Parts: sequence; C-alpha cells; structure tokens
Amino acid sequence: MNAPLQGHTASNPTTPSALLSVDHVSLEYRTPERVVRATHQVSFEIDPADRFVLLGPSGCGKSTLLKSIAGFITPCEGEIRLLGQKIEQPGPDRIVVFQEFDQLPPWKTVKQNVMFPLLASKTLKRREAEERALYYLEKVGLTAFADAYPHTLSGGMKARVAIARALAMQPKILLMDEPFAALDALTRRKMQEELLLLWEEVRFTLLFVTHSIEEALVVGNRILLLSPHPGRVRAEIHSHQYDLHSLGGVEFQASARRIHRLLFDEAPEVETELGFADIRIAY
Repeated sequence: MNAPLQGHTASNPTTPSALLSVDHVSLEYRTPERVVRATHQVSFEIDPADRFVLLGPSGCGKSTLLKSIAGFITPCEGEIRLLGQKIEQPGPDRIVVFQEFDQLPPWKTVKQNVMFPLLASKTLKRREAEERALYYLEKVGLTAFADAYPHTLSGGMKARVAIARALAMQPKILLMDEPFAALDALTRRKMQEELLLLWEEVRFTLLFVTHSIEEALVVGNRILLLSPHPGRVRAEIHSHQYDLHSLGGVEFQASARRIHRLLFDEAPEVETELGFADIRIAY
C-alpha cells in the first residue's frame, strides 16, 4: 500500500507562531500589451526551521511570489508578514539565492565574496566578518578554497559559496529560487544532499522554489502546490517522510505521480480518485 501524503489546504494565516505569513496575495506584472496576473489569492504560513517548497509548472508565479516575499515586488492584493510585520521592502532578514551563481564578483576571493554583504550592510566589522565567513565556508566544505577565485570553481562549488554567503547574513528565512536547475544531474543531487545536511546542522528556515516534483519531495518537509498560470493554491502536502534515499522507491514514485495529477488535473473529484483522504484541495 502506498504511504499517504499528509497535508491540508493552506488557509488564512492566523497562527501567531508563524515566521512568515502570506495572506491572500495576488501579484501582477505589466507587458507592453497588458497587465498579467501572476498569482491569485495565495495564502500559506512558514514556521521556524521549515523546509517549505513552492512547486508548480513554469509560469505559475512561484518565482514572482518569492521576489515579493524578498520585498522586490508589491502585491496588488493581500499582505506578506514576517514575524507579524508587513514586508514593504528588501531586508537582510530575507536573503535570496538565485539560479545563476556567476553573481559572485570575479575579482573577489571566495572568502571575500562571503564577507562582502556583511561589510556592505555594516553588519560586522572586518575581523568578525572574516571569522563568520570562514565558519560558514567550513559548513559548506570550502575552507580549503577560501582564497580561490570564482573562475577556478565548479558550478557546484559556486553554489556552495552562494549558500555560505547567504547563511553568513543569518537571515530569518533563506529564499532559494531554483538554485540547482542549471547544474548537471549528478551535481544537482549532490547539492540537494549537502543542503539537507547543512539544514540538519544549522536548522535555518528555507523557502525553496522548484518545478521538479522529485526535488520538491526530497528537499521539502512541506510543499505548496500551485496551479498553472495564474498561480492558485491547489494543496499543501507534508513530505517529511522522504529524502534522497527515497528516490526510485515505489512509494516515492507513486507520490510523484499523484502530485502531478494534483497539479494538472482540472477535475475536482481528483481528490477522491487519488485517495488523498487527508488533503483538502483548494479550487
């Protein structure tokens, strides 16, 4: 028998213990021809130390939603709150790791790249910034490359530098926008493994965007499914029972197929058909 995916529909955030609350958020952007709605009335909560994944097909607004949480885009409807305070602009309490790792200034060493935001934001003095940079480089296994330059690093190593740089700021939430999508399959799996090991040690709060069902099941302990454009909440699923060792397993693959059906099947009776007795799907 397939193990059920535990979950519930995201609702109006009211829990005071929530770190991040996204409350009926709609987002729009302009093209030369018209205004396009990226997301519609999206609500969810993220608790401290969650590994929360936004999963959906290309064009469902998940990256736009992440940028709004980062403070770069203002919702046209709804509100986003961090520890109860409305988000209105970017801040060091929300650090983004994007897909491209060539954002590392090539004239700075690995250590200098990690130190840079600490110094630019005047978070720490130089000596303390260096100590913290070396601490997080050790966490991602790059101590030996502290004095190397980005052009000498592999794609996976650049990804680890970007993660170390983000965590060195000690944000309240780490935002990752398809961070491993540009990597080859083997490196991508290795980075997923390293991210989970790092989370086990540091227990940071993670919001992770992907369009890969398998990656969502591996990385996340909670997954929010967004419908095709415009993004609406389909369901929220608890996926803590899976990890990298689950890949290829019968239950894992069955769960991936069922999530695919949840994402793309327009029929409301999909809940009954798929046997998700403990998931209330939002339509």
